[in-house]
Amino acid sequence: MKSSLPLIASLLFLFSCSKSDSITGAEGLHDRAVGASAKEFLTASKYTSLKVEIQYMTGFAPDPVAIDHLQTFLFNTLNKPNGITIVTKEISASSNTSLSTDNVISVEKSNRTVFSGSEQLSLYILYTNGNYTNNSVLGMAYRNTSAVIFGKTIHDNSGGISQVNRSKLESTVLIHEVGHLLGLVDLGSPMQTPHKDAAHGNHCNNSGCIMYYAAETTDILGFLISGSIPNLDDNCVADLRANGGK
Repeated sequence: MKSSLPLIASLLFLFSCSKSDSITGAEGLHDRAVGASAKEFLTASKYTSLKVEIQYMTGFAPDPVAIDHLQTFLFNTLNKPNGITIVTKEISASSNTSLSTDNVISVEKSNRTVFSGSEQLSLYILYTNGNYTNNSVLGMAYRNTSAVIFGKTIHDNSGGISQVNRSKLESTVLIHEVGHLLGLVDLGSPMQTPHKDAAHGNHCNNSGCIMYYAAETTDILGFLISGSIPNLDDNCVADLRANGGK
């Protein structure tokens, strides 16, 4: 996540996995900073396929339309000639109603089963039954191949009368966080033209781009009620293509 809040932004740089030793055995592959695997995602030079593991806590399964949107985005953006696969799995709910970055990392360490190896890169996405410690945050990219969607916050702010459509909200947050893992903005995929929003960390300065800072917080809600899911703007697309993307 790269948040509008300085504290949250700093956390992302701090938390920049074979199993049991699982997580520790391949620590260098999955315990790096957000954006460190941008080129590995975008190109086929090291990994020719991608497997996305989505784990969700009981009661907070991902929206099928949002998953389809993610699959399409990945297919249209990444060079993975041997395919992109998405698998989902339910895991136990957390007893914490408010989850810190450390809590999220702990859940991943206990539950992640898909790891990069040989020619396959892995991506881990967690859907939680709790909120982030800052209730306005909808999602966060917290390691080089890891992101979290705060399911309760998504549910509390979508799908009801006068609320935003849940598929639109969840799709927006998913693509935004994956965008950070792909190195946006200036986070592993170098800018071809200056377009970083200096006031909000690694985000695009175009309010119509899905990498605008508001897309990962409740600030996006008003726009999505009447608007559509934002796309990457031309500057963000140029950054990804220059770094090896389609």
